[in-house]
Amino acid sequence: MSGHSKWANIKRRKGAQDAKRGAVFTKIIRELTVAARLGGAEADSNPRLRSALAKARGASMPRDTIQRAIAKGVGAAGGENYEEIVFEGYGVAGVAIIVECLTDNRNRSTGDIRFAFTKYGGNLGAPGCVSYMFARKGIIRVPAEGVVEDDLMMAALDAGAEDVTNEGDLFEITTAMADLYSCATAIQEAGYETSAVELTYIPGTMAAISGKHAQTLLKLVDVLEEHDDVQNVYTNADIDEETLAALG
Repeated sequence: MSGHSKWANIKRRKGAQDAKRGAVFTKIIRELTVAARLGGAEADSNPRLRSALAKARGASMPRDTIQRAIAKGVGAAGGENYEEIVFEGYGVAGVAIIVECLTDNRNRSTGDIRFAFTKYGGNLGAPGCVSYMFARKGIIRVPAEGVVEDDLMMAALDAGAEDVTNEGDLFEITTAMADLYSCATAIQEAGYETSAVELTYIPGTMAAISGKHAQTLLKLVDVLEEHDDVQNVYTNADIDEETLAALG
């Protein structure tokens, strides 16, 4: 799964940058609100809310901010009614891009996302135009410190996981989409800490780009991830480590 590993490295690089921006709280608040609205305020019976809470704690979000976001979701306080939208399109050099949004204004989000694609050499496409290139999977991340890889592997496979990869500072457990939350629960009950439990898109084939094309693509991803409505951005770009280092 070398392509997945490289893709994961790029995602973590982007995640680390995004965590420095104030927008990260806005994104997590929206996810908490929607998770609570769809599944209720009890984390024990709401896997999506458990995942959102893990993100909130990882970002050191204050407890009262978390509670207000959940309260909005269950109607205890006024708030926006967020809609989930997935945009698909192509970036420079034909790189496939999927953008997940939570928005209270579909027209605004569509216009903004379309403008960003156009500005950076891409084009927004119709639903389904690139998603067939990706597999919808569950990802569970377990911090590597103190974990015996073989023991985790056995626990994960017993829980129904498809694969476990060692990414150095953490282990990534891949599951079928439908098995994500049951597998995560089993991993947690086996005594392992999980730093992330989320659905994701994993590219089936990678598109190699470098130089100016890579620079333009990363600018587009930056702009998309900085947008308040955007929750996640996925690409099938294969950017070599040397190019990534040169681009900072």
